[in-house]
Amino acid sequence: MTEELVITKEQREAAQALIDQIEQSTSPFQTVEYAKRELEAAGFTALSLREKWEIKPGGRYYVPAYDRTLLAFTVGRKKAARHGIRMAMAHTDSPCFKVKPAPEMTAHGCRKLNVEPYGGMIRSTWMDRPLSLAGKIALRGEDPFAPRTVLADFRRPVLTIPNLAIHMNRKVNEGVSLDLQKDMLPLADLAGGEVREEFFLQALAAEAGCQAKDILDYEMFLYPYEKGSFVGFGETMVSCPRLDNITSVRACVQGLLKGRRDEGLNVIALFDNEEVGSESKQGAASMLLPFLLERIYGALGGSRTDLLSDLFDGFFLSLDVAHAVHPNAPEKADPINQPVMGGGVTIKSSASQSYAGDCETVAVVEELCRRAGVPFQRFVNHSSQRGGGTQASVASAALPMQTMDVGIAILAMHSARELMGAADMLAMEKLVEELFS
Repeated sequence: MTEELVITKEQREAAQALIDQIEQSTSPFQTVEYAKRELEAAGFTALSLREKWEIKPGGRYYVPAYDRTLLAFTVGRKKAARHGIRMAMAHTDSPCFKVKPAPEMTAHGCRKLNVEPYGGMIRSTWMDRPLSLAGKIALRGEDPFAPRTVLADFRRPVLTIPNLAIHMNRKVNEGVSLDLQKDMLPLADLAGGEVREEFFLQALAAEAGCQAKDILDYEMFLYPYEKGSFVGFGETMVSCPRLDNITSVRACVQGLLKGRRDEGLNVIALFDNEEVGSESKQGAASMLLPFLLERIYGALGGSRTDLLSDLFDGFFLSLDVAHAVHPNAPEKADPINQPVMGGGVTIKSSASQSYAGDCETVAVVEELCRRAGVPFQRFVNHSSQRGGGTQASVASAALPMQTMDVGIAILAMHSARELMGAADMLAMEKLVEELFS
């Protein structure tokens, strides 16, 4: 008989904290804001990419980039003899819909918004849900090169994408193709007899506390309004939007805050745009992280040679969710390596290097897990499945240091609502804490 899994009080508290964070991390902008508040509360000092840095041994700092990417680091009071640089990375974005310019549409008594897909979501999971909007607005200012910006989050259900009734689509349960430009446009209101061509802009202005005429542009993303919850008779699972990849964002920040290492350089990097390839000024394929390291070493009086030497002796942990074996479709998983929800840290490997790592980095992570007292398991793709990838490969190509891909095993990846084992959040936090200890 299979032993029943029971989560501890500490594991439940970590999972509840994740649910609470996801509720506020509704777009990359809000995700970075939440992380900034946590870092500031812990005594981290903000640095600007536009100004000269003054960094001291023992200092704790964070660097926001374009409001959607965040880099943070602590400087040890002494230089490490080995593994001088330790880093952990995650991404701040999730698959969703993004509002297009001039999005207002009116048809058959309803107001609709024109949206486009961001990343590869499971389309059908977005149907018939209460949806909200969050993002960033650019406003007219005195300097054309420095528009004012504000963040906005409606934090209430304002949109929904209704299914076509089964009476009009009798084959819907045999599988249906959803056209992004036709079937996936959200309803924003009933039109009535009034014609309001800029109803979205007016609503956005009201939410941001500004005039519609002052809005120059915006980046607004749809998100499921429903809150996360524990699931199961023993509440051993968590059902929640954006587990990919706020689980990893939280683990990076908590690991850095709780790490006890007082030597070398400890860095976390929270990048945007992983879901669309990472090739942007704020993505992992950018020069942000190499520039950050160069500036830190320069501010501490180190040379480029010092940095390069430490890179080859450092360690880089990339955090992104992994695929748990699906109990209704186990044939999609590798026949041997089948990570399960609640099984702890998942170490991800791929012969194609779509996941970064090698046997040495696997060994490092296994030892870190043992020291942290957390379970670990392995993931590789079924050989007939292409699988996905992470930002680790592109980041480690620019920073040639030992890198390993790990994550929390989940089901329904890229659904509007994903599923994980409640015990796994604490395991991932403890791994990153051990990295920085």
